[in-house]
Amino acid sequence: MREERASVRADLGPPGPSPLLAEALLEQAMIGPSPNPLILSYLKYAISSQMVSYSTVLTAITWSRFSPHPSCHGKAEECISLCRALMSALNWLLRCAAFYTEKVKETLEQAAAESQLKMCLERLEKMLSSTKNRALIHIAKLEETWLCAAVGLGAGLACPPSPASWSTVEQSLLKLGENLNSLSNSPLRSQADSCVSLIKSIPTMLSVHSEQLNKTGFPTVHAVVLLEGTMNLTGDTQPLVEQLMMVKRMQHIPSPLFVLEIWKACFVGLIESPEGTEELKWTAFTFLKIPQVLVKLKKYPQGEKDFTEDVNCAFEFLLKLTPLLDKADQRCNCDCMSLLLQECGKQGLLSETNMTNLTDKRTEDRKHAPRLKSAENANIQPNPGLILRAEPTVTNILKTMDADHSKSPEGLLGVLGHMLSGKSLDLLLAAAAATGKLKSFARKFIKLNEFTKHIANGESSKGASVRALLFDISFLMLCHVAQTYGSEMILSESSPAGEVPFFETWMLTCMPEEGKILNPDHPCFRPDSTKVESLVALLNNSSEMKLVQMKWHEACLSISAAILEILNAWENSVLTFESIQKITDNIKGKVCSMAVCAVAWLVAHVRMLGLDEREKSLQMIRQLATPLYGENTLQFYNERVVIMSSILEHMCADVLQQTATQIKFPSTGMDTIPYWNLLPPKKPIKEVLTSMFTKVLEKGWVDSHSIHIFDTLLHMGGVYWFCNNLVKELLKETRKEHTLRAVELLYAIFCLDMQQLTLTLLGHILPNLLTDSSKWHTLMDPPGKALAKLSVWCALSSYSSHNKGQASARQKKRHREDIEDYISLFPLDDTQPSKLMRLLSSNEEDANVLSSPNRSMSSSLSASQLHTVSMRDPLNRVLANLFLLISSILGAKTAGPHTQFVQWFMEECVDCLEQGSRGSILQFMPFTMVSPAAATSFPQLAGCSGAPVPRHRHVQGSPTARLPSLQRHSGSVVFLLSPGRFRSW
Repeated sequence: MREERASVRADLGPPGPSPLLAEALLEQAMIGPSPNPLILSYLKYAISSQMVSYSTVLTAITWSRFSPHPSCHGKAEECISLCRALMSALNWLLRCAAFYTEKVKETLEQAAAESQLKMCLERLEKMLSSTKNRALIHIAKLEETWLCAAVGLGAGLACPPSPASWSTVEQSLLKLGENLNSLSNSPLRSQADSCVSLIKSIPTMLSVHSEQLNKTGFPTVHAVVLLEGTMNLTGDTQPLVEQLMMVKRMQHIPSPLFVLEIWKACFVGLIESPEGTEELKWTAFTFLKIPQVLVKLKKYPQGEKDFTEDVNCAFEFLLKLTPLLDKADQRCNCDCMSLLLQECGKQGLLSETNMTNLTDKRTEDRKHAPRLKSAENANIQPNPGLILRAEPTVTNILKTMDADHSKSPEGLLGVLGHMLSGKSLDLLLAAAAATGKLKSFARKFIKLNEFTKHIANGESSKGASVRALLFDISFLMLCHVAQTYGSEMILSESSPAGEVPFFETWMLTCMPEEGKILNPDHPCFRPDSTKVESLVALLNNSSEMKLVQMKWHEACLSISAAILEILNAWENSVLTFESIQKITDNIKGKVCSMAVCAVAWLVAHVRMLGLDEREKSLQMIRQLATPLYGENTLQFYNERVVIMSSILEHMCADVLQQTATQIKFPSTGMDTIPYWNLLPPKKPIKEVLTSMFTKVLEKGWVDSHSIHIFDTLLHMGGVYWFCNNLVKELLKETRKEHTLRAVELLYAIFCLDMQQLTLTLLGHILPNLLTDSSKWHTLMDPPGKALAKLSVWCALSSYSSHNKGQASARQKKRHREDIEDYISLFPLDDTQPSKLMRLLSSNEEDANVLSSPNRSMSSSLSASQLHTVSMRDPLNRVLANLFLLISSILGAKTAGPHTQFVQWFMEECVDCLEQGSRGSILQFMPFTMVSPAAATSFPQLAGCSGAPVPRHRHVQGSPTARLPSLQRHSGSVVFLLSPGRFRSW
């Protein structure tokens, strides 16, 4: 029997979706006073197991009530069946809604009819709110029109209505519209009107304007601005301007929407920034730096329209984003828009009339905005106003610091004391960073710190106190600047031999920083032994630290060795805990900088100890971090302790996490360490990377938190790991809109280190994909086309910024890959076949030609290229070899997705070239890629590749006819090849 059943099943073939099964199950489920959940679960299982399709279920639902003979429209493809079924469902719901609007008129059944009508309208609204559903219904309408024309009914004859035709939908819509006039329930009426307008919009879906005009969000611009505001406030404005203009050209963004996206990113960054220093940084970035960026953007050609009009238009768009502006106003406790408009007016970015008009509109809008309670308002000082006032104060302080310190050290100390109060220091530093004055600010304090080395003969106790305070405040401020804005803000461009300032020396050799591991036995921690012994004696025997004739820079350099001696004595029970308390009180009692230097060494020391050896070192850190509350402290002690605690917390963060130790730092009034310890524990970093990219792709934009996570992953995994895994994620995408969004986001993420990631992408990942035939299928459209776009964008950005020397400080301090890696991959010696050529020869039919030692990079380039471009530069070498690989692919006997990828790559190159980019990467094309015909027609291509423009006509049979060439045709790049070259393609 079992065998007979098997043979019957074999004769019948594989089971397919059954419309009768769906209808039968639905009929059984509806028997009784309420739907049978068990039968409905069978129906759900049948859908999941593909025994019935969605379209058959929809058809059964919609026509079981109204149609006595449910019909099936032949054996059409399932997708078309689904479109028809959705149109049927729409018509059924419309007829239900029309029926119940009629019933509402009857007084006896009004309540029940209104309830049923509400249910119908809710389901209509749910169906029509999806653009995808409306598009599928539109496809059903188009298919119906096509069928009418195909059977000859289009010539003056009307197409007969069917249960699933658009004409029946229009009739039902007309009937519903007639009944709505008598509907008294206004919520139901507005809901019905909304559904009717959505249905009426379906036939015009294809006539809507182009996608670019409807697109108002540009995630690349958003992410580039967020990245700059979060991680590079101190950077020069020009590289940011160049990068933004590059994005604008490559993505063809209209100027008003471009400026709008910049402002949107600023407000989002401001709203989501952590409280404290990060919030002040974002405020300074938004209100001080971005107006300067727009002033520079104004100088670029913007077409016929005046840039001030574009800025005005952008603000008009921004005014419509009321929730965003209200949230920013709530966060800052002020009218952010008005302050921003005033700043733009000062910079000449807005006319007086436009500024007044925009201000009035925002003032009117704010009348309806949610406000904080008055008690909360009183405690919040508006940071934008403080930052705008801090900017001129920075200039005044710089002038004050230029004066001769020896003439009035007490007056200078008063100025510094005011800077330390509250959040004044962070306000001033943020304003200085946003206006490019932070480095000058730091140099003035280094000069002041150096001034304290000079001790007058017969120094008084008051003069010694002032000198100690000037040393301490300048030291603490410089530490705070280095931790908050990076050590590159402190380092001088060039110093005469033997004259490196004390703080620079200490910072480079002794200060713990992220990614820097210090050796506690380094000679920098082992100064003159006699000075160490005298310092130990002073700390152990004196009741308090002496000030007169004290050389503070020597004390700070000697404290590490002194702490080692004291720690050894404590561990060997020579000193008691009470003695240690007295010593640590002496260290931190007068100047906080000695405590900072001591903890810096202890942090390096603890890293080298075993778990059971760390207790006393950590206890000593805890003692040094606890402030000394007494009357015998120097001026501004509480203010100095606040900065010291913040510095120590940053120094100890990593080592405390590693040792699972908690040290409660005193309440500093400053923010805790932002964006620290972001990665989830016990989760592989590859999973973190893929899940974070998936989240970003779903949201459609990158936030500050995710930027920091990507930066941490880039540090941990390395450039190749980071780039390779993100490219794999891109190649997984199969929908066009997702791949385009992924490219925009990946380009922005790559801005974390564009130079190194571009070298990896173009020098390692692309050659591997293009030369390995097992990976060619991954280069199909749309992911392959998206990767080509990303590669060109990265190449153009890197080449442009590289030529102008515009790598940011954030990228410069990252570990650089060894240039030898690229020289071994792409050798300079013409007699040595490169790794790339060996890769090529492994997959090409004519291996002898491709792997020939004589076929090197230089043999494929023009003489002018080799003389004008340095091939010792890694980026130039990678670009030249990539175009050599492209030329080889075009000249090969077989074609495939990798050949199509090359076409997309070249199309994007030419497209970006037309948008005005200079110093294009197309100059690296070898002679073989531009035929004489193309060079005659398009001399700009010949100029790019260095090929001479020929004066003779191109002959089909000539040797050059067998070389691929580039020509423009109907807005796209076409490769002209010899007859039959790609006959199989």
